[in-house]
Amino acid sequence: MISLQHLNFSYRKGRPVLSDLQLDLQPGRIYGLLGKNGAGKSSLLYNICGLLFPQSGHCNVLGFNPARRQPAFLQQVYLLPETFDLPDVGIDDYVRLYAPFYPAFDEAAFKKHLGVFDVPHGPTLHALSHGQQKKVLISFALATGAKVLLMDEPTNGLDIPSKRQFRKVIAGCLRDDQCMIISTHQVKDLDSLIDDVLILEDSRIILQEPVSRITEKLSFRQVMSLEETEPPIYSEGALKGYAVVAVNRREEHSGLDMEMFFNAVMVEKEKILPLFNR
Repeated sequence: MISLQHLNFSYRKGRPVLSDLQLDLQPGRIYGLLGKNGAGKSSLLYNICGLLFPQSGHCNVLGFNPARRQPAFLQQVYLLPETFDLPDVGIDDYVRLYAPFYPAFDEAAFKKHLGVFDVPHGPTLHALSHGQQKKVLISFALATGAKVLLMDEPTNGLDIPSKRQFRKVIAGCLRDDQCMIISTHQVKDLDSLIDDVLILEDSRIILQEPVSRITEKLSFRQVMSLEETEPPIYSEGALKGYAVVAVNRREEHSGLDMEMFFNAVMVEKEKILPLFNR
């Protein structure tokens, strides 16, 4: 569905943002794209949707070269940017203006998502708060029926109840022929959503693994004392003892703590990455 081969990208003559990047993404999956600020997450999304162009290498999305911006490609790809500027129109007018670009747009689904998000339908978009505007855009993105959905920091600006609503909406709407990439540094918002984790570091994807394999190789748990467990790969002080990441030698089943995992990879790359060499 999405294939990037030896892709290189930089801004003018600056340092490389993406270097010899290799990535293959499949339909029916939600990918969590993680990385530090400035790692190139947004640049990767913009290359995939054709708003930025690689200096070299190949980018194939749904059989198209995104840089050509062909209408048949644009109808199947939707990018929700981190920052946006909406027109001062009502929600119905916004749909009337932009839905025709997406042949598979589902107005009933759009209204359903707005209902879950508790977005008032009457005011113009400029009368809504930033968080409410973002919920309109998330609802619109999901209603497009686009096969590739790219979301850049979608939970920024959402309060805690809205983040719960976001997880509820996303969890029930991905089709088998769709692929979603969610770029975020607020990783706790995605723990229950993600099928695969991508970590971008030093202009490269240093890890691409399904959640099931991460929890097969590693265990995530709370302990009162580090002495009561085998030496962990990584630990953090918690309200009650310590949160630890350890090699899963006992084949335990534990849920993925994505924030802990990301922090562990950043600190202990030489210990964690070899566990996933295929």
